[in-house]
Amino acid sequence: MNEDLRNIVLGVVAAGVSALLGWTVRTHLWRRRLRRKQAFFGLPGNSECLLVVNRDPGADGAVHRFDVFALLELSALIKDCGANAQILQHDVAQQGFGERTEFCVGGPGSNRRTAAHLSSLLPGVKVNTDVEPGPDRGAFQIGSERYRLESGGTEYVLLARLTAGEGGRPVFLFCGQRAITNQAATRYLARHHEKLARRHGSNSFVLLLKVVNTQAYGPDVVELVADVTRAAQSPAPAVTPDPDPAPAPAPSRKSHRAKG
Repeated sequence: MNEDLRNIVLGVVAAGVSALLGWTVRTHLWRRRLRRKQAFFGLPGNSECLLVVNRDPGADGAVHRFDVFALLELSALIKDCGANAQILQHDVAQQGFGERTEFCVGGPGSNRRTAAHLSSLLPGVKVNTDVEPGPDRGAFQIGSERYRLESGGTEYVLLARLTAGEGGRPVFLFCGQRAITNQAATRYLARHHEKLARRHGSNSFVLLLKVVNTQAYGPDVVELVADVTRAAQSPAPAVTPDPDPAPAPAPSRKSHRAKG
């Protein structure tokens, strides 16, 4: 074998070894990221999870189109983890939590399952579900803070990862003031789940997100307002009624003498 041929063979072997090492490293990194993603969502390969969907009260019980988009966002995450999803309407999802990961979409006004989770797991969160128009319609009360809905301008949504019950599988809540904010929260989770996993690990968290100018930007412009986990998990502060006003003093009686 002459020197030129030997150099060619060595070059081919070196290229093959480099390609194999590169593929091995990339595969290892991909598998590690997948395991972290599966652990954060509680979705090991071939596992089952629940997608609990609400119903739009203003459309004869149909699912709002933005909630359908939210389900599509979540379906992509579930597929990436190699898991399978079962879709249930909120009024037929009568089972405990912890055995299977659950994704619950919608606020308590349109999703009974969300209302149950808020009552059991997040006693510090109150949502105004009045159907009559008013300044507090749809408002969030978290601890002592109130967040009002400005439709099309500033709207809020709670994104929560909660762990409770046997099995330790999490419940993800997407509790928005409007359907478009539910989609905004699912999109935020899809974009930032790695950062959230590094920050919170397998612990519970409750994030308050603000969706800005949905009339112009749809569900794309989302800002993190605060981590409200402690306030949301603490009992709601008691509302102290205003004290009764002190009774007005009785008018004094003065004797008047007629002038002669």
